[in-house]
Amino acid sequence: MELTINVAVLLAVVIVLRLRRRTEARSRKDEKLTVAIVLVFGILIAPTAFGRSILDVIGEITQGITGS
Repeated sequence: MELTINVAVLLAVVIVLRLRRRTEARSRKDEKLTVAIVLVFGILIAPTAFGRSILDVIGEITQGITGS
């Protein structure tokens, strides 16, 4: 049996676990690491169909805001 782990799913779990901690308990290094992890997650999910659908929704929202 072969077990494969999707890196984007693994990073999503890490992000959720890191963001559940209290804000007061975080140092600057910890916050920078969280930002770096989120950026890598965004880069990994962007070319997927889910990432494209998020981009389409955000594009529609921004067009609605700029049109009003």
